[in-house]
Amino acid sequence: MPNHYGYVLLESEKWWKKRCIQSKAGRTEQVFVRRGKVGPVKTEQLFFYIKHPVREFRGKAEFVERKTGNPDQLWNEFGIETVFELYNDYREFVKGREDVTFIRLRNLRELTLPVSAKTFLEKTSGGCMLPRGGRYISKELAGMFL
Repeated sequence: MPNHYGYVLLESEKWWKKRCIQSKAGRTEQVFVRRGKVGPVKTEQLFFYIKHPVREFRGKAEFVERKTGNPDQLWNEFGIETVFELYNDYREFVKGREDVTFIRLRNLRELTLPVSAKTFLEKTSGGCMLPRGGRYISKELAGMFL
C-alpha cells in the first residue's frame, strides 16, 4: 500500500505538549485516543499536525497498532500510555462514546523544522484544510518531514 505509508493525526496543542513531555521523560510507547472508530488500520509512520492556532506538523512516530472497542476495556489495558493522568479526564474526553479508537505508537520524535499546513497542502493539492479524521499519505509525501 504505497499511498498508506504514513497517516496524519490532528492533535491539539495542549495534548501535543503533554505527549512531548512524556516522550522526554522516557515513555517510548504512547496512545493517541480518538472518539469513535477513526484512524489508520495499517501504516508505518504517524505524523502529528497541531491544529489552531499553530497549524504545523510538529512530530512523527512509528505506528504500532490500532485498537477499537469499549472505552473502559481499552482504558484498563492501555490507559497508562495515554496523555490522560486521571480516568475522569479520559471519560470526559470520550464523552460517553460506546466505541473509541486507541492508536498505539512508538518512539515519538519532534521534527527539527516544523512543516506548515500551507506547505503540506501545496504539495498534496488537497484543498485548503486537512480532514478532521486524519488522512493517509505516500512515502514520497512523508519525505518532507525528514
